[in-house]
Amino acid sequence: MAQHPMEYRVLGRSGPQVSAVCLGTMTFGQQTGESDAHAQLDLALERGINFIDTAEMYPVPARAETSGETERIVGNWLVRQQRERVVLATKVAGPARSLQWIRGGPLALDRANIREAVEGSLRRLRTDYIDLYQLHWPERNQPMFGQWQYDPDKERECTPIRAQLEALAELVAEGKIRHVGVSNEHAWGVMEFVRLAEAHGLPRVVSTQNAYNLLNRVFEYGLAEVCHRESVGLLAYSPLAFGHLTGKYLADAAATGRLTLFEQFGQRYTKPNVIPAAQAYAELARQHGLTPTQLALAFLYRRRCVASTIIGASTLAQLQENLAVWDGLLPAGLAEAIDAIHLRFTNPAP
Repeated sequence: MAQHPMEYRVLGRSGPQVSAVCLGTMTFGQQTGESDAHAQLDLALERGINFIDTAEMYPVPARAETSGETERIVGNWLVRQQRERVVLATKVAGPARSLQWIRGGPLALDRANIREAVEGSLRRLRTDYIDLYQLHWPERNQPMFGQWQYDPDKERECTPIRAQLEALAELVAEGKIRHVGVSNEHAWGVMEFVRLAEAHGLPRVVSTQNAYNLLNRVFEYGLAEVCHRESVGLLAYSPLAFGHLTGKYLADAAATGRLTLFEQFGQRYTKPNVIPAAQAYAELARQHGLTPTQLALAFLYRRRCVASTIIGASTLAQLQENLAVWDGLLPAGLAEAIDAIHLRFTNPAP
């Protein structure tokens, strides 16, 4: 199959121009060693990917022993590249995730914590600036990572969003970060970040990084309109739903993968309709001569609401398979068939 040129899209109204496919790195330092990780980065750059996403808490699962290792591995590769060729994104960890080894908590997304996190990332990444700096998850109470109901009884004190933006504005002014984004956000949060930025002359978020795949299209229910009207790009993570959309767990429930290696990732994917939905999508793929992986990625790669799809792989072979999908298009009529399954099994893994 002939290779299609990579597409590039501007994040936000004046953000960086990023490839439509982004290389995620959260396996680096856990499932993927440094030499293999560098081989993946080299291949991504060769195929036109200029967008690399990481985080201070990576690799996953987050552990004190490996914390920051992913950024260190990426930094050792980045220092050998022409820096301006790479759009580098990383994230600051928020509170309430029991990551006691990161800044003693972390305790908040306040000025001190955000500044300390940025300085640490810059050192590990061996760079003078970060192109896109993201708040990994909201500090405030909201459902995320498999939770699906907002509970007002869990309200807690948190750093005001305006104060978070003011802390980020200082770092933009100093040239340490160039653009800001959010992650795992909901519609209210994105609108509040946009409103406060415009009201007080603070950096406007250019993106939100949220889970989005055939088993989880929650983004379309509210956030899609907000992001379209406010020019906030969706960075879609978990496009293969932690392996469920590859079909491997249908063939063997004990197949090697993050879900079987690390039980703590199961909350999102143990809900009743996950397996039936995955089966339906796998069968649809077979009917059209596609693998389940090809169907799942092709659905996202050129979807209008997606600015960039974050693909991650533990091996070079997996990355090659994922990149090959860029060269294909969904057969005519398949989008309608996908929507029909979605209406039968609506968002089984929110």
